[in-house]
Amino acid sequence: MTEEIKIYGKDRNLKEIAKKDSTIFACVISTTETSQIPNLTGAGMTTELTKYTPAVDVEAILTGKTLSLPEIAMTDADELAAPTPGLLTATMMSLLDVPFITINAGSEIKPQVPYIELNGIPGKDIRTGKAVENPETILKNAKETGKQLSKTTKHIMIGESTPAGTTTAQGVLTALGYNVEGKISGSMKTNPHQLKKEIVDSGLKNAGYKAGDLKEDPLKAVGILGDPTIIATAGLVLGSSVPVTLAGGTQMAAVCAVIKALEPDYNFDNIQIATTSYVVEDETSNLLEIVDQIGEITVYATNPQLEKSKTKGLQNYAKGSGKEGVGAGGSVLLSYYNGVTTEKFLDTIDEICSHLF
Repeated sequence: MTEEIKIYGKDRNLKEIAKKDSTIFACVISTTETSQIPNLTGAGMTTELTKYTPAVDVEAILTGKTLSLPEIAMTDADELAAPTPGLLTATMMSLLDVPFITINAGSEIKPQVPYIELNGIPGKDIRTGKAVENPETILKNAKETGKQLSKTTKHIMIGESTPAGTTTAQGVLTALGYNVEGKISGSMKTNPHQLKKEIVDSGLKNAGYKAGDLKEDPLKAVGILGDPTIIATAGLVLGSSVPVTLAGGTQMAAVCAVIKALEPDYNFDNIQIATTSYVVEDETSNLLEIVDQIGEITVYATNPQLEKSKTKGLQNYAKGSGKEGVGAGGSVLLSYYNGVTTEKFLDTIDEICSHLF
């Protein structure tokens, strides 16, 4: 498995921590009006459908079918269209059956499955400079949720489903003073860096701030340029007393930056990021450089080898579509570390896709 798992930074002995019988998988969901901006995100066949994506993702994982829409979310990429990365997490669930908990940080469409409610409000368009209305409430409730969850397990893996999440992550990282221009990943093969910059710049200007002005005020940074998921995930980590794996890419880097700003002396020894090789090796972004600016945070990158899949949409991941989301990279890592072979993983995900398409 060494060729399928690459570790950037110090090995946190995650193979011994991420046992299926002692892991809880939490998926934080939220939506923002930012995802309605044309040509920004691939997390839905149309911008209108992006508000359904988080709900449909967790519905498919928990029930094997979609409830809020007739079909699963797809990236809008023409010949490179790819189904939601949530399918990789659904595959992990099918193989390992770990406890899966949905946490609603502020989704416009509520999923038709059980979830923990943080009383967050769906995010606005970050160009307004008024993105998240109640970050303090979300943080407080998420901390308590993390505290309670950690009483029931030895390891928490956290994924997320938030359309346009890389753009809101760029907003928060920029407000906190990190150099991320041109380094942020995305769900489409063509990464709209200029559009993301214009959106973030508009939000900062309309809120009356410049890049880096809010390096000591992360709640305001999230409030003007973020999304409910970022602050909720930070709260879950801060409330937890067990090791946490942040299953995602750019947005989880933003979570780490918020944690550092909230608690400058926070020790990241029990925190790691797990993502896909598609993010780490993405030539249009640089996750590792962003993480290095924040602190000594280990990044695990897994290669699910989807180019070998029998499902055409999944093959497109290896061509630049999809890449990450809904905890995909962490789910593959969890599968590999619990003895699932690449061949078994691919056979299972193809079988799942055969029932959904």
